[in-house]
Parts: sequence; C-alpha cells; structure tokens
Amino acid sequence: MRGDVHVRFSESAGVRFPRATHRNIYVQSKQAGERVLASLTRYLHERLKLRVNPDKSAVDRPWNRKFLGYSMTFHHEPRLKVAPKSVERFKAKLRMLFRFGRGRNLQRFIQELAPVLRGWVNYFRLAEVKGLFEELDQWIRRKLRGLLWRRWKRVKTRAKNLMKRGLDEKRAWTSATNGHGPWWNAGASHMNEAFPKKYFDALGLVTLLNQLRKLQSN
Repeated sequence: MRGDVHVRFSESAGVRFPRATHRNIYVQSKQAGERVLASLTRYLHERLKLRVNPDKSAVDRPWNRKFLGYSMTFHHEPRLKVAPKSVERFKAKLRMLFRFGRGRNLQRFIQELAPVLRGWVNYFRLAEVKGLFEELDQWIRRKLRGLLWRRWKRVKTRAKNLMKRGLDEKRAWTSATNGHGPWWNAGASHMNEAFPKKYFDALGLVTLLNQLRKLQSN
C-alpha cells in the first residue's frame, strides 16, 4: 500500500517541512492491506487533520508499485529493482538529448552524456537486478549507431564508411542499400560489427553496468 499524505506545518525559526510524504506499508494479505488503508486514512483525516490522496493510495502487490523510483521482483525473496516507469522517464530524457546530438561531434556528445548516465546509475545504485543496466547499455549504443547512420545521408557515404570500419566492399554496399531506417540499421549486424562496444569504450562512453558494479563494490 502506498499513500501520499499532504501535510501542512507552521514554518518558524527558519525551519521548512515537506508538504507531501510517501510511505509504503507491507502486510501479509490484501484484506489486511485494505483494513490498514482504511484505518490509516481515518486516523490521518480525523485525528491529524491531514489529507490522503486517494488517486495515489492503493492496496496492491509490491512488484506492481514503485517507491522513490524503485520496485521489487515477485520472487519469494524479492530483490530491489528499478521501476519500469523510472526506466521510461530515463529513456525519454535520453531521446531528447539524442535529438540534440544529431550532427554533433560524437566524442564530444558522449562526454556530455557522461554526467547524465553517472547521475542516474548513482541514484539507482541499490538495485539488485542488474540485467536492466546491460539492456540500457545496449540501447544507448544502438542510439549512438543510429546517430552515425543518420549522419551518412547518402548511400555512397554509408558504404564508404562501412568499408573504412573493416567491412568488405560487397557487404558494405548491400548494407548501405538495404532501404531500412536508422533504428533498424543501428541494430543490424553490419553496424554492430563496424562499431562494437570497444569503439564506444574508447570514446569514453559510460557503461551503466560497470558503473553500478563499481558503486556496489565500494
């Protein structure tokens, strides 16, 4: 159960209090959760004169809810993970940055991404489910390959640059003329082979999974 309790305090002596408090309460059954929700709502409203937001208060399974950006797995011994909505917000922010990154110097753009990536993984350093971080790393590299593909607007330019990165002439021309869009090509084998992970590592791209492991090891 999660509740948003809007609280009003008198501010004096320079002390400021938050106006909203978020709490998760865990019980053993749905029935117990409904009893606790009703009891707390009544107590907060009648005794403390506080308002509970009904739109954000609910009785639900822990893995269906999020708290401060985190959620839980559904295992018998649950593990802490990044909530899906937090991932979508992060991707939305990165998509916006990538739109501004079109036509920019790739290494400089990667350097500008670094504080954003480090800040996000630092906030979610308590996450125990690490597979998501690897998936996001792959997604970011694919977005970067997409920037390169967009930059090579002409077929001849695409074939030429693929050959520079080690692809043979026939494969380079076949890939350059495939007719698919940037996102498809960014995930295709020819771009993965031409621009592998080590290429972006050399440019200083922050790897979320490695950054998480460093934080947790400390």
